[in-house]
Amino acid sequence: MTGPTKKNTIASTGSTASNGPVGNTSNSKKARPLGSVAFVGAGPGDPDLLTVRAVELLSRADVVVTESQDAAFVRRFCREGVEVVDGSVGGDGQPLSHAVRARLVVKAAKSGGAVVRLLDGDPFVYATGSEEAVGCAKAGIPFEVVPGVPAVSAVPAYAGIPLTSAKHREVRVVNVADGIASSVDWSVLAAGNATLVLLAATAVLGDVAKALVAAGRAPETPVAMTQHGTTTGQRTVVSTLANVAADVKAAKLVAPTVTVVGDTVALREQLSWFETKALFGWRVLVPRTKEQAGALTDRLRAYGAVPEEVPTIAVEPPRTPQQMERAIKGLVTGRYEWVVFTSRNAVKAVRERFEEYGLDARAFAGIKVATVGEQTAADLLAWGIKPDLVPSGEQSAAGLLEDWPEFDAVFDPIDRVFLPRADIATENLVAGLVERGWEVDDVTAYRTVRAAPPAAPIREAIKSGGYDAVVFTSSSTVRNLVGIAGKPHTSTVIACIGPATAKTAEEHGLRVDVLAPSPSVADLAAALSEYGTSIRSAALAAGEPVLRPSQKRTPARRKAT
Repeated sequence: MTGPTKKNTIASTGSTASNGPVGNTSNSKKARPLGSVAFVGAGPGDPDLLTVRAVELLSRADVVVTESQDAAFVRRFCREGVEVVDGSVGGDGQPLSHAVRARLVVKAAKSGGAVVRLLDGDPFVYATGSEEAVGCAKAGIPFEVVPGVPAVSAVPAYAGIPLTSAKHREVRVVNVADGIASSVDWSVLAAGNATLVLLAATAVLGDVAKALVAAGRAPETPVAMTQHGTTTGQRTVVSTLANVAADVKAAKLVAPTVTVVGDTVALREQLSWFETKALFGWRVLVPRTKEQAGALTDRLRAYGAVPEEVPTIAVEPPRTPQQMERAIKGLVTGRYEWVVFTSRNAVKAVRERFEEYGLDARAFAGIKVATVGEQTAADLLAWGIKPDLVPSGEQSAAGLLEDWPEFDAVFDPIDRVFLPRADIATENLVAGLVERGWEVDDVTAYRTVRAAPPAAPIREAIKSGGYDAVVFTSSSTVRNLVGIAGKPHTSTVIACIGPATAKTAEEHGLRVDVLAPSPSVADLAAALSEYGTSIRSAALAAGEPVLRPSQKRTPARRKAT
């Protein structure tokens, strides 16, 4: 079967121009140079387990041939313009054979670009990488192999199950895919106390368990099956050879799974670290754009959550750009002693205007630069500008004023501050700077408008309790989310970054469950994590199952909402 494959281009790469005049057959017949192929192990599912070399190759790739990874996984590491080819199925939706996959990779390489063949796990461990690499070798195409973290070891590790211990030194791995379980000599594999790792055993686990018992393994031998390992969809069922088939069926585990058989499974009770994270599996709504939410979503993921960004505001240029033009000119000509950036959007707005005028970071030479927080400072550093002042305490306008120096006519040759910010910014910072003797050019660098409503499934999840928590980082995020999507369900945990945000949430009829001890995204995520820990501890103390807030909602509460 050689049907067409599915293709998706993340962003247009533009049209290609002809080499030479029309009709020049000598130029058109020139052979194009061959490209190269990198067979890259994508690991068992968690993108953070990619190797440094894998990330480097993905960032430079012209074509990426995927397996089961979705576009979002690839987009996280690839540059804009990369061509993504689905190497798992053909145009008719049927799985591609090994031979067809090899021809697909060779064809992509003959286009002359850098090709990354992204394979689940490790390219040479239970993958088709070796067959496809042989195809490249026969075609004379240079290739390299980048090992990936194999599911054989990674999934048990994420389940808290070591494959060896002081008393168990041997590991045996068996792939029972394609119905080969009946042809395996289980008497050899069952001998001794070796740990067994079974791949693709979901559908045949009952038969395998019976075969192992018949071959001499004790019926009470511990067994653990883990689905979707290393992702926040991970679930593990612990049982015994005698009962595992019924227990897995009752739990409705689905492929892909990894099964471990042996005494080391018992250590999971002490070593389970991933599924016991405070916010494991929590679906958390972050009402900010992906660019703004980066630090917060990273923190939430570290606690095991599944953050989803939903923009509540859109950023647009100011209605009258002349004010910004005069300020940029003043910055270059030495009008200002300080420039203060109160948001990442302000940095972006000024940088874009600089690029329009052909300026770069060198124009800031001799000017002091301040920011209200570390994220804004990081954006400046990426631009090549090191801030002179970042609040030592609270990361906010108030925190910045705490550290701001009084104007001194002797040491400060210029008394003027350039403050580029949003059209709806408060006047507290301006007033504080004026009190300290400074003149402030308060310039509208960008406008914030309410974003378009999110997709219908997201709105329904917000209203019906599909999210476990919502984290609000400002009063505007509260107002805008309620305005474009409605109020979150009463079962949803509401977390706020500060008292002002909490007050706005309460004014909109929301119950505030979590309040950060200080207005920083790190403390907000930590406070939500502590709340999740308290829920988990209470459930365990009561001998009840640990349920997420979305799993506790009742039909009556949904109807009331």
